[in-house]
Amino acid sequence: MSFFDLGVNPSIVKTLSKSGINDPFPIQKATLPDAIGGKDVLGRGQTGSGKTLAFGLAVLTKLANRKAKPHHPLAIILSPTRELAMQINDVIAPLAQSVQLNSRLIAGGMPYGNQIQALRQGVPILVATPGRLIDLMEQKHVSLSETEIVVLDEADQMADMGFLPAMKEILNACKPKGQRLLFSATLDRGVDGLVKKYLNNPVTHSVDSDKASVSTMEHHVLVIHPNDKELITAQIAAREGKTILFVRTQHGADKLAQKLAHAGVPVGALHGGKSQSVRTRTLAAFKSGVTPALVATDVAARGIHVDDVSLVVHVDPPQDPKDYLHRAGRTARAGESGVVVTLTTTRQQNTVRGLTDKAGVKPKITRVKPSGRELMEVTGAREPSGVPWIAPATKERHDEQKGGPRKRRSRPRPHERRRRPR
Repeated sequence: MSFFDLGVNPSIVKTLSKSGINDPFPIQKATLPDAIGGKDVLGRGQTGSGKTLAFGLAVLTKLANRKAKPHHPLAIILSPTRELAMQINDVIAPLAQSVQLNSRLIAGGMPYGNQIQALRQGVPILVATPGRLIDLMEQKHVSLSETEIVVLDEADQMADMGFLPAMKEILNACKPKGQRLLFSATLDRGVDGLVKKYLNNPVTHSVDSDKASVSTMEHHVLVIHPNDKELITAQIAAREGKTILFVRTQHGADKLAQKLAHAGVPVGALHGGKSQSVRTRTLAAFKSGVTPALVATDVAARGIHVDDVSLVVHVDPPQDPKDYLHRAGRTARAGESGVVVTLTTTRQQNTVRGLTDKAGVKPKITRVKPSGRELMEVTGAREPSGVPWIAPATKERHDEQKGGPRKRRSRPRPHERRRRPR
C-alpha cells in the first residue's frame, strides 16, 4: 500500500516521495485510513515506529488548504518535551507547506514574543508542550474553541511528568465532538481514564507491544569490576557510531561528559538543568555526528528521537522497567537494528535481572574487562585518543582568549596614534 492508497493528500505524497519516503510503516498503514476518515484513534506503538507521520499526515490531509482565524488554531499536537515538540514540528512543517498550511512550535524555554505574534496572525496547527500552551491560554493569546483535532503524542510520558491535569484542561477547552488521536506505549498512569472520557468509540491499533523489540534489538548485561567502570565507559563511548549513555542524575551527566571529553571523546550532555539553547545545540551536534556520544538523563531522553543510534548504554541501571524500555527505545528505531547494554557490578546483578525480567527482556550476561575481546565484540569499544576534546563553541572562546585564529587588532604604534586636540 502506498500513502496515496491510504488516503493521504496527493500534494503531500509528492513531497514525501521527493524526500525518498514511499513505503508506509505498519503503524501508518494501520491508523491513517481511520484517522483521515475522521475516527478517534488509540495508537499503541513503541518509540520509533513511525507515529509522527501517522498522525501528522492525517492532520495535514484533513486540514489541507484551510485557514485559521487569529488566536484560533484548528489542530493541536501535544508532546511531553520541548525537544520532541521541536522534532515533530521539523517533520510536519515542510509537508504542511505543500498544502498551504503552516505550523508553529509552542514550548517553554523559548521567547514568548514570536509565539504570540504567530498566534495573532493565525496558525492552523500548533505543536505544543502542555505547560506553555496552558500559559498562553490563560493570557488569552490562544483560544481552543475552534480546535477540531487534538493529538496526544506519548500520552503516558506526559502523565508520568505530571501533565495529566493539563491534558484534561486542554481537551475540555477544545471544540466539542472534535477528533482525538492518542498515541501511547501504555495505558497506565491515568491514560486509560483519558481514553474513556475524551475519545469517542476509538479504533485501537496496537502495532508494537510496550515490551522492547527482540527482533531488531540485542540486549546485554556486562558485569564489570567497580574500579573498571570509568575506563570501560570511556572505551565504549569512543566506538564508531552514535551512542547514548544514560545516567541517573544531572550532576552525573555533566561529570561523565567531562571525563569522556578529557579522555578524547567528542561528547555532549543533555539534561533538564541546561538552558533550551544549550539543549538544542547539543542535540543538533549529536544528530549531525559532531558529537557521536551523548550522555543523558531519563527526563531529557524523552525528547531524543534521533535516527541511527546504534548503541544505548545504561551506565547507571534504571530503577523502573518502563525507564529501561524508554531508554532502549532510543535505538532500533523504525526497523533498524540496535544494541542495548547495561553495566552492572556483581552486587547489582540480581537487581538488574529483576528489572529486565519485568521489562520482558532476556539479555545475554557477559563478564568483561577493559579492552577485553568480549567488550569489543558486544559494543565496538576502542581506546579513546587521550587528547582532550574541546567543544567547538568552547574552543572558539578559548582561542580568542589566547589570541588564536581570530586576529586581535594590535595596538597602534606611537607614531600612528592620533593626537588629542589641546
